[in-house]
Amino acid sequence: MIRIGAVVAEFNYDITSMMLGLAKEHAKVLDSEITKIITVPGVFDMPLAIKKLLKDDEIDAVITIGAVIEGATDHDDIVVQHASRKIADLALEYDKPVGLGISGPGMTRLEAHQRVEYGKRAVEAVVKMCRRLEE
Repeated sequence: MIRIGAVVAEFNYDITSMMLGLAKEHAKVLDSEITKIITVPGVFDMPLAIKKLLKDDEIDAVITIGAVIEGATDHDDIVVQHASRKIADLALEYDKPVGLGISGPGMTRLEAHQRVEYGKRAVEAVVKMCRRLEE
């Protein structure tokens, strides 16, 4: 069984909570389980929590869950670019898969609701990576 940690953004929690629910269900289908969850204020705040989970010997992989909705400035682009770069760096540093379940930038609230399956996709990706890295 693959043990997954999840880092979930509280910002836009109406959306991220649905994403987490789908991720939990999909993990069970794939003979894995989300065993630890850390909530953080927003996507930009994720790297420190991801690092904490990656250091845990009882965690095989981590998924991120967030929804970055377009605002009046380029803030959404900046947040996603910097967070995704650091997230990739952490996966390489700790030799564990980290799934990017963050929707956005440049989307409306409606589009965010339409993309709640991103959490499920993140689970799919880390489970595949764990299995392939074991080969």
